[in-house]
Amino acid sequence: MRNIKDFILNTTNASDCEELEVIQFLWSGYGKISRYQLTDAEMNTVIVKNIIFPTQANHPRGWNTSKSHNRKVKSYQVETAYYTDFNNLCNNACRTPYLIASNTIGKEKVILLEDLDAAGFPVRKSQLTIEQIKVCLKWLANFHATFMGQQPKGLWETGTYWHLETRPDEFAAMQNTSLKEAAKSLDTLLNNCNYKTLVHGDAKVANFCFSEDLKKVAAVDFQYVGGGCGMKDVAYLIGSCLSENKCNIYENELLTYYFNVLEIALDKTPINIIFRSLEKEWRILYSVCWADFSRFLMGWMPTHQKINGCSKIKVEEALSVL
Repeated sequence: MRNIKDFILNTTNASDCEELEVIQFLWSGYGKISRYQLTDAEMNTVIVKNIIFPTQANHPRGWNTSKSHNRKVKSYQVETAYYTDFNNLCNNACRTPYLIASNTIGKEKVILLEDLDAAGFPVRKSQLTIEQIKVCLKWLANFHATFMGQQPKGLWETGTYWHLETRPDEFAAMQNTSLKEAAKSLDTLLNNCNYKTLVHGDAKVANFCFSEDLKKVAAVDFQYVGGGCGMKDVAYLIGSCLSENKCNIYENELLTYYFNVLEIALDKTPINIIFRSLEKEWRILYSVCWADFSRFLMGWMPTHQKINGCSKIKVEEALSVL
């Protein structure tokens, strides 16, 4: 702790600092995220992500394997690379915390970030209205436009935490179904899409920080950012926010909104893209992205609430694409 405190003081030129609160503990006992109060510094507070690699992980669902550990280690290397090499390309339309500094101290990794609460994004939500989902989709559309065609150097070659290549244990645990038989073909279809961007990789509600009026968001947690089809983020967000019934009612409206924002955002970039071609491809791949995530869930936790009638329909749509 003393070494971390010294790092914070040396980086921020503060005369003193104090841990105000632990915001959350990292998955499987890999450290914590804390808010620190600074004294005599330009900033009043900073966020400290302190990654500690345990000798024995404590996964809540028992996935304590060397593959799981190595994936988590790489995820923190990827997050540091993202903040160092890519994050400065994000503008206010896809707001993120700016990186103050990062360092390896002994066997621990420390990432020092802007406090988004202090920057005007203090609200956290567990459930979203349709309008609030659109705010998050607007962020995703601008993020995807910003990194359209970008090579994921130093990041995951294929983004998302459920990517098939990085989840062999969960795949092996799946029951033999038509989805399992088609999993590699669906993965290949996604990997070979014509239009690729960087995907956030874990675009759930908990990773969006809202402004007080709930009209703007910033996003956090870039451990699984990497290359791929932007529909991975969109399908994951919609699937995590909507009940089966609401998904049937609002899905098309939300997809249309996302593509409208994406087209506007891409017009502001120097990239020359035939947008209708992109939209046609990604709309087809939307159900494939649903199926890809369902494949992970059916191996990881087959009783998960996200495996519902809506997801089953999407799986059937994806299989028909093949």
